[in-house]
Amino acid sequence: MIDLSPGLVAILMLGGILVGVLLGYPLALSIGGVGIVMSLLLFGPNISSELYYGRFFSTMNNYILLAVPLFVFMGTMLEHSGVAEGMYDALYLWLGGLRGGLAVTTILIGTVVAACVGIIGASVTMLALIALPAMINRGYDRSLAAGAVCGGGSLGILIPPSIMLVVYGPMAGLSVGKLFFAAFLPGFLLSAMYCIYVIVLCLVRPQLAPPVPLADRQVPFGVKAGKLLKSMLPPVVLILAVLGSIFFGIASPTEAAGVGAMATILLALAYGRLNRAVLARTAMTTVRVAGMVLLIGALAFAFVGVFMRANCDKVVSAFVLDAVGGKWGVFAVIMFICFVLGFFIDWLGIIFIMVPIVTPIAAEAGFDPLWFAMMICVNLQMSFMTPPFAYALFYVRGAADPALGITTGHIIRGMFPYVFIILGAMALCIAFPQIILWLPSLM
Repeated sequence: MIDLSPGLVAILMLGGILVGVLLGYPLALSIGGVGIVMSLLLFGPNISSELYYGRFFSTMNNYILLAVPLFVFMGTMLEHSGVAEGMYDALYLWLGGLRGGLAVTTILIGTVVAACVGIIGASVTMLALIALPAMINRGYDRSLAAGAVCGGGSLGILIPPSIMLVVYGPMAGLSVGKLFFAAFLPGFLLSAMYCIYVIVLCLVRPQLAPPVPLADRQVPFGVKAGKLLKSMLPPVVLILAVLGSIFFGIASPTEAAGVGAMATILLALAYGRLNRAVLARTAMTTVRVAGMVLLIGALAFAFVGVFMRANCDKVVSAFVLDAVGGKWGVFAVIMFICFVLGFFIDWLGIIFIMVPIVTPIAAEAGFDPLWFAMMICVNLQMSFMTPPFAYALFYVRGAADPALGITTGHIIRGMFPYVFIILGAMALCIAFPQIILWLPSLM
């Protein structure tokens, strides 16, 4: 065992994770490896094994986190159900005549799908497969089209039911149900701001997004209305089944996730998409994604245990609380750290490592814990669109048909404005905290 100052240990542990990720090691391996090595060096094998086993087991035994595989299954099954295609076809007829109408349609579908899916991979991939070809083939600018897919698809990690919120709740000791309803208005605010940005941009530069020809959307009003109603009814029923049961206290988030998983199976059956191949792909995706989330969570929880036992949290707390500007200086430092980490580390790692450390600091600074939690989650929306570790970039790049000519440069240029829009939404949530706190107060 060696004797090191808490400040040096904090630098070695946090720096070690960053170095591991930049060298290309999986996040779970970086977190777990650094934590185990530092624990053995500082406390010896007996304390290390007890610390790691106890915290690993408590994570795996957490009932709330059982919702993770259920929500992943729900989102993946919905991806195969055909619901998104029906919504796109219906909204295409209503909004295609506007300049930028297909991009607005893409964002709106991303918003609706977000309230059913909860994982960014499913929503971004769906939009890339459905919306990108329709926009590019209609003469849309590639950056505008890719940006709309990234912005709209990334809402799936914020608007409930969200895996991010299911993970955040246990880490911060907050009700997952209240986090769900705190996220609704910020999520819809972002969606509205994205749509306004697209509309204004296309008014200023109309050549970026020509309207769909009248002949392609000349359908009787009754037919258009019928298609819209038919396409929107299944997701609305699903949202009410899952989130309504939580809001009215009928079911816990974990139980509601089970209801949602069963509902998506019935939806896929109703759309004629349910078969053994779809069930097999959904099951494999669920195991892979949920296993990754829970493994990172367990190892990160153990890592934080080592971090706190070495008194590193006190060093971080003292550093942050000494920030210039009082409580808002503290807030700015935490938000900046989370923003910078989003360039290099998966959002899972940021939540599992940072939240247990910064939540007590925020409480000591006098912030409402629910409001502060949601500001972290809105901040992490930017991590999906800030290279090099930008999930949305890689999902779109991987899902887009090569014949469309979408390059990495197109995607990055398209995503960039959405980062500033998220900053604007955060400013609004600071100025008007009831955007976050109103709905949870009704529960």
